[in-house]
Amino acid sequence: MASEKKASVEILARTVEEAIDRGLSELGLRRDQVEVEIINPGRSGVLGFGAEEARVRITALPEEPALGKELPQREPAVAESLPEEAVEPATESVTAEPDVTELAVNLLQGLLERMKIHAQVTARIGDDLVEEGEDPPLTLDVTGDDLGILIGRRGETLRALQYMTRLMLSRSLERWEPVVVDVESYRVRRRRLLRQLAARMAERVSFSRQRVVLEAMPPHERRIVHIALRDHPDVTTKSIGEGEHRKVTIIPK
Repeated sequence: MASEKKASVEILARTVEEAIDRGLSELGLRRDQVEVEIINPGRSGVLGFGAEEARVRITALPEEPALGKELPQREPAVAESLPEEAVEPATESVTAEPDVTELAVNLLQGLLERMKIHAQVTARIGDDLVEEGEDPPLTLDVTGDDLGILIGRRGETLRALQYMTRLMLSRSLERWEPVVVDVESYRVRRRRLLRQLAARMAERVSFSRQRVVLEAMPPHERRIVHIALRDHPDVTTKSIGEGEHRKVTIIPK
């Protein structure tokens, strides 16, 4: 019989999402099998705030949860052979209730106005941001002129904007609500470019029989590469490195 898993862990990380990913990995559980308590949301240093690590407590749920207890949406299963960031979907499923959708749009629109950025926020279901068979997330699209400032280097500012929107929404709802924020379809375009890059590098590895190491990427982007190549006949993938320097390596079989 397998050894008993830990019941609860507290994790410190740069962001809440990264802390949750690490905690799930340490517990060996999926997102729908745990309860997440955000002890300290942390600060990323964006918009003038000082940097501060996020702290979360992740507790394993019992096998048969008590009736009436609110649980996160169940996420689709992904092949166990994938690396850890490929097992845990980068976006979580969301039931786009009308009140949640309207509140999310208004919060992000208000944040942009306070930043003196002229842009329009619209809501949709992000079918183009998930793999086949996964539940699409509630997505807030930001459109306007000269919005590169909201994307930043390799999408860093966009990730911070998304985190702040999630934090405001979750505090209003008193539960964590993982909406996705996109600016001028950056996430959609980035997803397409990563899949194309994965295909090109896989062909290079197949021909040369030499491994290729890609640039450092956040977990959800590494997952896109892993999934794009998971059924490739000639190569396999593996993540190496730590934290922000973690990279995907494409290896000949």
